[in-house]
Amino acid sequence: MNHLRKIAISISLVFAISISVSYKSDFFEIAKQIEIYTTLFKELNLYYIDEINPAEVMDRAIKRTLNDLDPYTQFYDEQGVEDAKIAAEGEYGGIGGTICFKDGNLIIREIYKNYPAHKSGLLVGDEIVKIGSTILKEHKESYVLSLLKGLPNTTIDLELVRHGDTKQFSVKRETIEISPVPFYTMINEEVGYISFTKFNQKASKEVKSAFLDLKSQGMKQLIIDVRHNPGGLLEEAVNIVNFFIPKNKVVVTTQAKLDKWSDSYKTKNAPLDLEIPLTIIVDHRSASASEILAGALQDYDRAVIIGQRSFGKGLVQRSLKLSYGTQLKLTISKYYTPSGRCIQELDYTNRNLETGEIPKFSDGDVQAFKTSNGRPVYDGGGVLPDKLIETTKISDATKKLLNSDLIFNYVNDYYFDHQTIEPAGLFKLSSKEYDDFKNFAIENADDFKVESELILEKNKKVITQNNSKLNNDFDQFLKSIGREKLDAIDADKIVILNALEEKIVSSYYFKEGLYKHKISFDKEVKEAVNILQDSILYHSILY
Repeated sequence: MNHLRKIAISISLVFAISISVSYKSDFFEIAKQIEIYTTLFKELNLYYIDEINPAEVMDRAIKRTLNDLDPYTQFYDEQGVEDAKIAAEGEYGGIGGTICFKDGNLIIREIYKNYPAHKSGLLVGDEIVKIGSTILKEHKESYVLSLLKGLPNTTIDLELVRHGDTKQFSVKRETIEISPVPFYTMINEEVGYISFTKFNQKASKEVKSAFLDLKSQGMKQLIIDVRHNPGGLLEEAVNIVNFFIPKNKVVVTTQAKLDKWSDSYKTKNAPLDLEIPLTIIVDHRSASASEILAGALQDYDRAVIIGQRSFGKGLVQRSLKLSYGTQLKLTISKYYTPSGRCIQELDYTNRNLETGEIPKFSDGDVQAFKTSNGRPVYDGGGVLPDKLIETTKISDATKKLLNSDLIFNYVNDYYFDHQTIEPAGLFKLSSKEYDDFKNFAIENADDFKVESELILEKNKKVITQNNSKLNNDFDQFLKSIGREKLDAIDADKIVILNALEEKIVSSYYFKEGLYKHKISFDKEVKEAVNILQDSILYHSILY
């Protein structure tokens, strides 16, 4: 017995020493590489013939280092830390709108109802060219965007261009509260609807408030819509799941390299409602905390999941403070739903560094797991809905059109040509109005060129330099592609009309109008209502 104990102690000592040596070796290698880079950086700065901006060089080096990892591991400078704080807390001092930087100026893409931009008379499509005495074209995007934010109750003077006319506005900043629940309502006498767009620090509080309000209005079934919701705080997802399942139930577990960062998250409170029939609508852009919500409620057979397969982000990040007020948001663990599945889709560990190709877990051998009622669910590739509703397949030409500014620009013109429109829940465009848009697209066809057009135009420049007689042939080819492009758009008329209608009602009725339009015409919402109001169908899906 003593002999065996001595052997065990010896093995333990060898193991401990090997770990210590390995750790010291890793530490030495890290210190060595840092010293090499430090000396290189110093010599570059001292002797390189042109001036070097140390901050920009270091920023590029850090980003290049992180590029080979997953896209969620990110470095934040001081401004980035502040922006991340705003996103988590859900409020900041500003004018209340979504702004994009284009061609050296700021374009207003969205106005928030009852906030300074709205109250001051700014409109979607306005092009801000000057803030105070600062001419925007003379500065970089990060600086220009920072000028709009500031202390509440301070005033900024704006010069902007609206439909060719230059106008002056003074706007008083306010505290902008970014509500994670932009809309909720009763769809009919029994079915309630809650849409929320992010899991920030206010998410569970806002969802609870909306739920209780709908209950007071007679709600007997509920739709929760987390389409396009990229996630956020894991704890907020746990809190919201807790509204519908009992106390002390596991919602999600995390497994990290370090034991101290591995954890099991359980419900801590009494639920709001254990019986109400529930559906969750997801899509390809529902990610992270949205998938924890949908996955946990699916595993407990507590909700019917409707829509498209979710994004597939099964990774958890933690922010670590670095020197000089900077931070590193670092992927530290994977999370697992109550059934034990990890829904991560992309395998960043086995990325092909030469091609950049990232393999998908769903292309390999996926594992089956069981819900509480014994229904099969699978890991890899996101959360697969119980009721799958495939999206309409669209052409490359339509994808290019939807990703261009054509719809945005057309809607701006439409707004100025139409003083009023029908209520958001009734608004539909006619075939004549579609033809108007199509003519607008023809006039601006260069704004959504398909791949074949770009390739042909590039080859035309090269080839016709030596043989101008081929110009006519290339032009005929391009006209042919243009006709095919318009035919492809016509085939996707319904998709384009819906995109136009949603953008138009948003211009007149803000975010609220967009959701009212969805409730009236959205196929996922209609399917959710049908399932909820058919008790036999609802329970047949879950059992």
